[in-house]
Amino acid sequence: MDKAYNKVVYTYLVADFIHIGHLNYVKKAKQKGDFLIVGCLTDEAVCEKKPMPIIPYKERLETLKAIKYIDKVVKQSTYSPLANVKKFKPDVLVESESHKEMPANEYVESYGGKVVILPYYKGVSSTDIKDKIKKVWKT
Repeated sequence: MDKAYNKVVYTYLVADFIHIGHLNYVKKAKQKGDFLIVGCLTDEAVCEKKPMPIIPYKERLETLKAIKYIDKVVKQSTYSPLANVKKFKPDVLVESESHKEMPANEYVESYGGKVVILPYYKGVSSTDIKDKIKKVWKT
């Protein structure tokens, strides 16, 4: 990683349906440093813990690249960000409150990095959006 930046931040998303919660999350992540790298989980990585995304990986990747707060989007091949964290060695790893116990957290702290836990955006989630769509189409 180019260390021309004072503080590199890493986080990751499925980004199946981009909503205001995602935008607020990456905006807050960007505020933790100078250069924000976002891992986009592959379909296989998502399926380690969640159902298959509706939107294909390549489209989710391109959507994330269009978000102004994100400086670089990379492929994340596992649900855990550990492999990418080892590769980029960010100064800050931003996790959502549902990922408090991840192996990457200990790794980041082992080299003096910081782990920041951000809360979910209240009121909307990709799962909620999918459920609403299913309900509307059934009626």
